[in-house]
Amino acid sequence: MSSHVQDLRASLAPLKWSNRFAGLGPDFYTELEPTPLPAPYWVSRNTSLAHELGLDAKWFESPDALSVFTGNTVIEGSQPLASVYSGHQFGQWAGQLGDGRAILLGEIETPGGPQEIQLKGAGMTPYSRMGDGRAVLRSSIREYLCSEAMHGLGIPTTRALCVTGSDARVRREEIETAAVVTRTAPSFIRFGHFEHFSYSEQHDQLKVLADFVIDNFYPDCRAAAKPYAALLQAVSERTAHMVAAWQAVGFCHGVMNTDNMSILGLTIDYGPFQFLDAFDPGHVCNHSDTQGRYAYNKQPNIAYWNLFCLGQALLPLMDDQAEALAALESYKTVFPDALESRMRAKLGLPDRQPGDTALIEDTFKLLAANKVDYTIFWHRLGGFDTAPGREAVRDLFLDRAAYDAWALQYSERTAPVDKGQRADLMHKNNARYVFRNHLGEQAIRAAKLNDFSTVDTLLAVLQSPFEDHRGCEAYAGFPPDWASSIEISCSS
Repeated sequence: MSSHVQDLRASLAPLKWSNRFAGLGPDFYTELEPTPLPAPYWVSRNTSLAHELGLDAKWFESPDALSVFTGNTVIEGSQPLASVYSGHQFGQWAGQLGDGRAILLGEIETPGGPQEIQLKGAGMTPYSRMGDGRAVLRSSIREYLCSEAMHGLGIPTTRALCVTGSDARVRREEIETAAVVTRTAPSFIRFGHFEHFSYSEQHDQLKVLADFVIDNFYPDCRAAAKPYAALLQAVSERTAHMVAAWQAVGFCHGVMNTDNMSILGLTIDYGPFQFLDAFDPGHVCNHSDTQGRYAYNKQPNIAYWNLFCLGQALLPLMDDQAEALAALESYKTVFPDALESRMRAKLGLPDRQPGDTALIEDTFKLLAANKVDYTIFWHRLGGFDTAPGREAVRDLFLDRAAYDAWALQYSERTAPVDKGQRADLMHKNNARYVFRNHLGEQAIRAAKLNDFSTVDTLLAVLQSPFEDHRGCEAYAGFPPDWASSIEISCSS
């Protein structure tokens, strides 16, 4: 062992590596080391997440940490690997896929429980499918900021620890520079992992994987009469809550393939995502999605379709198809209930009353008809009790008569609700800041000029999106005219 690696081991002495996924065996992955990048540099470090993980603050600022999180040094205790999985992409069976540009370093013990550490963009793997295994600065900044924005909004997600860059050239639509984003999650297992072993008729491995997930992440399912059906039901319900959270904040994932669906109900793989500007239920954020399969208003049904695929993959472990269908059934009640609960909170309604579903539906219809900015509407609605605040909401609508009719309906519903309670509820559920596409574009343009200050500022703002941030008011404003011309594709 080199003295360099010994020094790193000493720096990380408090961390314990467990690497449970590696214990599944070679059928599940290929062991390989990341491919180094020349002359790496820091783009941004998420010090709050580093603290949560128990990383030494001084070490996290060091050249050693830069080398580790770029993939230039393999730290002792880790077991770098790329996992294999399969999946349905845009509704079609794509066959074997796998970690084409992600390398799992391993799993560490943290104060919040075990967390896997993964490098995205760390070089080719056996699953790269003719790709270079690299990520570019543009996509790495987008994933880094959006995953932390989602966490700030209280939405289940993978996290992002840091971004490192290099002047190494990478070809996409044009020549760009390379970057690596370090992601963390309790597990990166996807629906596609189960599909891989089911479709290849490796049913022993399928059972090993399902047992691993149950024992480590869904232990209550072990005591069920039918543990694999219980697992499917639990995943369905977690996914329902996640997608309800997406719909409530106006988040479009953009590429909900089964290989991009987390078995833990986490938002994963930030590519052609977008937070809605003007409210358009049929908005398609992914320029590659020419059929509009993953439009905003289709996401709930696509999630169920993906869960159905997971259920098919688990069938070899069940008695019959009816068992799987019964396990999926709860999605149909959990999702609408979860969405309605979130929308009532956004409206400042602490309890359910008859007519709330109609009020929520009328709100969506009004916003869509007037193409109202989704985030700004909900934030301004928090001031509805004052005359200036109510007028500020009204100013968002072209059809004033339709708005006035809705406002009367809303006033009647909220009249018996304590104003302080309603204001507190709305403040906690209507963000002032979301990670809009044009904000990402501004950060990327600055970063390409070696100015990473906008990335760091946005990170701080998005980690507490419900609060006011002095000097950052522009980040909460309307998008500029040029924002509508931004095109985000699967390569993003």
